[in-house]
Amino acid sequence: MKVDTIIVGAGSAGLSALREVRSYTDDFLLVNAGHWGTTCAAVGCMPSKALIEAANAFHRRGTFGDFGIRGAEGLRADIPAVLERVREMRDGFVKGPEAVPDRLGERAISGRARLLGPGRLEVNGETVEARAIILAPGSSPVVPGPWRDFGDRILTTDTLFEQHDLPRRIAVIGMGAVGVEIAQALARLGLEVAGFDAVEGLAGVDDPDVLAALRPLIEAELALHLGAPAELEAAGDAIRVTGAGGSFEADAVLAAMGRRPNIDGLGLETLGVPLDDDGLPEVDPASLRIGDLPVFLAGDANGDRPLLHEAADEGHIAGRMAAPDADGSGLCRRTPLFITFSSPQVARVGPPLSDLGDAEIGTGSADFSKQARARMAQTAAGLLRIHAERETGRLLAAEMCVPAAEHLAHLLALAVEARMTVADMLAMPFYHPVLEEGLRGALRDLAKSVAGAGGSDLSDCKALGHDALE
Repeated sequence: MKVDTIIVGAGSAGLSALREVRSYTDDFLLVNAGHWGTTCAAVGCMPSKALIEAANAFHRRGTFGDFGIRGAEGLRADIPAVLERVREMRDGFVKGPEAVPDRLGERAISGRARLLGPGRLEVNGETVEARAIILAPGSSPVVPGPWRDFGDRILTTDTLFEQHDLPRRIAVIGMGAVGVEIAQALARLGLEVAGFDAVEGLAGVDDPDVLAALRPLIEAELALHLGAPAELEAAGDAIRVTGAGGSFEADAVLAAMGRRPNIDGLGLETLGVPLDDDGLPEVDPASLRIGDLPVFLAGDANGDRPLLHEAADEGHIAGRMAAPDADGSGLCRRTPLFITFSSPQVARVGPPLSDLGDAEIGTGSADFSKQARARMAQTAAGLLRIHAERETGRLLAAEMCVPAAEHLAHLLALAVEARMTVADMLAMPFYHPVLEEGLRGALRDLAKSVAGAGGSDLSDCKALGHDALE
């Protein structure tokens, strides 16, 4: 069998690549092993956010008294009903990608593909030759082998949302973005939760000042044991989890140590290119090409930026670069943007602070525990930090743990992408009273340490000294 282009994997990257491939040929195959619903829609960002919204809605009862609302003590979280709603929403989100095989007919194949070389694959026992190959097989949760002895008491995000009820005590191992989100959500729904991680970090936060602001806010809702690997042992009907000097007896453990690229059995070794210790080849980030081969590796499987919007971009790039008339130069990548949907939300725009190295930068901060609009909503907490070139005032990066970080981060990502300066941002309108005034406060603080941020564009307006007017 011969085709022009074959795409392996029908997740976010594969489907994005398919859209581009169909712009230059109808002679393609899309091969997918397992579920066609995409990681994000089926087991990732979408069901997890549905769970988080339920958890936050229930958690709000803790502030009712402050608003003068009585009777909150009578509320309860019906966990089976919460999970049923999550699945109902999830089932709606996956309908589109699940329908792909019916829409494509014989061009879509359910099965496992294995490379036989740069232009050949084996699919369900049949050899297929292709001019170009786009590999987007996705990823799977990391679960240490010995933990599998605990059976279905070890949960992952692939299995969590299939549960019809949850036990009362859950240990979450891995306090990256996913671990923090789920651990806090489960705690807010009334479960007893403890979080463990081998490193002294949370949600991938790089800036030590932001981490210092975030940790006590998360620790106020669940026990944290950070800085040493977690160990599991049977304790009667429970699982005893120990690490970093702490111990917790759990009815179930959520393994949230990240996801591993689905490259086992993919045959990357047949491409004749060097592979690293993880079995991955070097991939050009601008073209997603492996070496000088007509083979591209996109999405979670390349282990670079395992996020839906990045996977979609990478599929787009791979699809464009796989075209027979592509010049091979690749496409520019967008400003990096990372968001964790905890409370407060965590976000990073641009490179992490540690990657800015010895660059001459200025930094501005805003303490959201004093932000007026956040105080009205009983959400006042957290820290925003913004960095810019000292000589030019051009915005470079930001990191934060603040209310509505998802929105503030988008504003800053747009600014960084457009190469705006501190003065440019301060010249923009800010309504009152809004959370974005906290962003303006950080920009005003930053303006003190960079060039070109003063003048008549209001950036040097002095504080009025009244909370209601700031």
